[in-house]
Parts: sequence; C-alpha cells; structure tokens
Amino acid sequence: MGASGLIEIKRRIKSIQSTKKITKAMGFVATSKLKKVRNRLTNNDEYVKIIEEIVQETVNSLPDDYESLYISNREGKKLYLVISSDVGLCGGFNNNLIAYFNDVIEDRDNSKIVLVGKKGKAYFDKFKLKADKYIVDIESIPTTTEVNELKYIIDELYTSGEVTEVNIVFTFFKSPIKQIPKMVKLLPIEKKYDGQDKYIIEPNMDTVFKNAMNLYIESKLMECLLQSRVSEESSRKIAMDGATDNATEMLRVLNIKFNRIRQSIITQEISEIVGGAEAQK
Repeated sequence: MGASGLIEIKRRIKSIQSTKKITKAMGFVATSKLKKVRNRLTNNDEYVKIIEEIVQETVNSLPDDYESLYISNREGKKLYLVISSDVGLCGGFNNNLIAYFNDVIEDRDNSKIVLVGKKGKAYFDKFKLKADKYIVDIESIPTTTEVNELKYIIDELYTSGEVTEVNIVFTFFKSPIKQIPKMVKLLPIEKKYDGQDKYIIEPNMDTVFKNAMNLYIESKLMECLLQSRVSEESSRKIAMDGATDNATEMLRVLNIKFNRIRQSIITQEISEIVGGAEAQK
C-alpha cells in the first residue's frame, strides 16, 4: 500500500475524529441531563411513597360495601401505557422495552395501547404491535402538562368502562449501568387486609377518596415518566461513552497503520536513492 493508502487512512482518521467529537459532546449532554432528571426523581420518590401509603390506607378503610371503579375488578379490555423515548442514540433502551412489552401483553385483541415517544413506533412495527394513540414531544424533564395529558386519556377510557384495567410499561432505573423494563398495575387498586386500624374518613368519603385517587394517579404517572427519562439518559450516556471509546481505539489502530505505511514508503525511497547512487559509481 503506497501513497494512495495513506490518503485513504488520513480520510478515515479525519472522519472518525469528527464522529468522536460528536459522541463525546453528546455524552457530556447526556451526563448533564441525567444529573438534572435524577435529582428530580430523587426529590419525587418520597412524595410518591407518602401518597401511595395514604391512598392504600384510604382504600383499606373503605366499607366493604363501598362501590367504586377504582377498587372493583371488572371484565373488559386492558389499557397499556408504554413509555419509550422521543430521541434515539440511547443503546438498547427502546428495543429492550418493546421486546419486554411484547412478552408481557396478554391479549392484544382485548387491549388498548397508548405509546409515549416517537422512537417506540419503529420497534412496535418490528414486533407487529399497533398503538391506539401516540403521545410525543415529552419535555426533557417531565412536567404536569404531560402528566395531565396522560391522566385525561386514562380517566376518559377508565371511567367510561372502555377499559377496566390500566398498566404502565416503562424502564426502571436500578443503577447507572442497569435499567430494567417493568410493568406496574395502576388501576384498579386492591384492598389489603393487614390488620391495621381503619381511618375515619370525614367529612365526605366520596370527595376524600376521589381527591386521593387523583393525587395517586398523577404521582404514579410522574414517577414512571421520570424513571423512564433517567433510564433513557443513562442508556444514552453509556452508548455515547462506548462509541467514544471505540473511536479512540480505532484511531489508535489507524495511526499505527498510517505510521507503518509511511515508514515503509520512506524506507523504500531511501533504498531507491541509495540504489541510484550506487549505480552511478
């Protein structure tokens, strides 16, 4: 391989250097976003736990003959709210999530699916899944706007009886290097007979229970959106850091190859000069 080979290697080195700059910058951005949304998740965790405890104790305190859609098990369609990402370049985040959902969905013909995120659609097509509604352009740090939009959809379908169970499928952030697809049942809530004293609900049981359920649904939606976003940014950081490391290794190998070829060319040129000089003696 001669001078033309050197030109090709230099072209590849330049291309990889440009790619490395991009992946390194994206890794920094992902790190920054991860820190912000993870702080938001941490601050939200304690609030969610308190709301869950209050709602569960409220449900446990309801009279045995109390009737509500939120605590009754009914036959009917199930709603699955699947939270994917709007942006790509996050490793196996979306593929793992949709593959998991494809395994856990029990009856496709008797289900309704709401897909959150643009990138999930391609994986839905891959697994021959079809969503009934798409929600896109979620903020980098989820807000009450997105929560209210999703809650409105759930309320409309659940209170009308169009669906009788609501499940959220999302990616749970276990650690910076491990994110796990997960499904949680949002509605209905099961009564738990744990032997604890029951609350006295005043002044109006229906009003207190309805307000508690609204807080519960909103808090769980926010929790799942935040868990998903933290997992997404963590996956993206891992993917970009890996791409940057791969680019560094490729540059190392190409530079060694470049120097060897250049050394070979120089050696050949010196040999030709020496050979020419010898021939003139």
